[in-house]
Amino acid sequence: MTSNTPSYTYEQAGVSIDAGNALVKAIGPLVKATARPGADADIGGFGGFFDPRAAGYVDPLLVAANDGVGTKVKLAIEHDRHDRIGEDLVAMCVNDLIVQGAEPLFFLDYFATGKLDNGVAERVVAGIAQGCRMAGCALIGGETAEMPGMYAAGDYDLAGFCVGAVERGEQLTGDRVTEGDVLLGLASSGVHSNGYSLVRRLAEDKLWKLDRPALFDQDRLLIDHLIEPTRIYVKSLLPAIRAGRIHALAHITGGGLTENVPRVLPAGLHARIDAGAWQQPRLMAFFQGQGNIEPAEMARTFNCGIGMVLAVSADEVAGLIADLTEAGETVHVIGAIEKGQRGCTVQGSAEDWSAREAWEAVHLA
Repeated sequence: MTSNTPSYTYEQAGVSIDAGNALVKAIGPLVKATARPGADADIGGFGGFFDPRAAGYVDPLLVAANDGVGTKVKLAIEHDRHDRIGEDLVAMCVNDLIVQGAEPLFFLDYFATGKLDNGVAERVVAGIAQGCRMAGCALIGGETAEMPGMYAAGDYDLAGFCVGAVERGEQLTGDRVTEGDVLLGLASSGVHSNGYSLVRRLAEDKLWKLDRPALFDQDRLLIDHLIEPTRIYVKSLLPAIRAGRIHALAHITGGGLTENVPRVLPAGLHARIDAGAWQQPRLMAFFQGQGNIEPAEMARTFNCGIGMVLAVSADEVAGLIADLTEAGETVHVIGAIEKGQRGCTVQGSAEDWSAREAWEAVHLA
């Protein structure tokens, strides 16, 4: 007996298993390139294995972190800048691990979209793989979710999950921070991956031309400044961490300087940061001028040019500056630890934070 009922398929519903399989095959070489001791970085199984002993650990504590890139992904989608957004995803996770003293070991990603575009997905995963290589961790798996009706055409979202390890007793908890410790700031590469809802609001309200040269840098498009990936600090910091030269680290993400630095301070200690100790990047000055943003709001929304803060003893300052500079970092002495209620004060004149002379040179009447 023949039925008149049509035969439904998953593909008719908007999900292509064949496209998913093709993507897995295409990204295989990218994933394999992230292999490291402890992981072979093959994909296709139901889970990924990692052997801490093969990575050289004797009695490790495992540390886990997950994150995304927020609405920065909208800029990547709208301006066809998919190639390096994956670096942001890795950076946001591995930088959170290194502040605990943990070496990132393996990474998994989650890529969700309404309709899978293998060309776009490959570019995103290539950026994730590059970020993993930069951090020294293996990309051992992930999930690609095609969900019709959940996302607008062309949209996607990302999440990342990373596990690291530190030998028991060597983890960074902030307990070693003491009065008189010096605060060092490592320069950021740009906005990193926080504050983009405000950036995008300014872009819309002020009618920024993102595909034209930036007003403060005629040699580079404004979108390229905005999409610059988050800096990965793992390899430059790990030797100093393992040598016991760093008391605490704070990754400057959402909440900026004023809310992230206190997270690594013991009770009874206060961080005081001098806004005049480094020149705020002209991109940040541009935001501040365009939005008439108060200095305190800048310090709790953006990194203001500092992506990582170190608390170290005074006798380590010169040596660490030399070593970190040699490793490719730009280092500033930005403040100190003093007695007081746990918190962080960013002090200095408004001119320190607004880089007024830079802003006036590019001000739009």
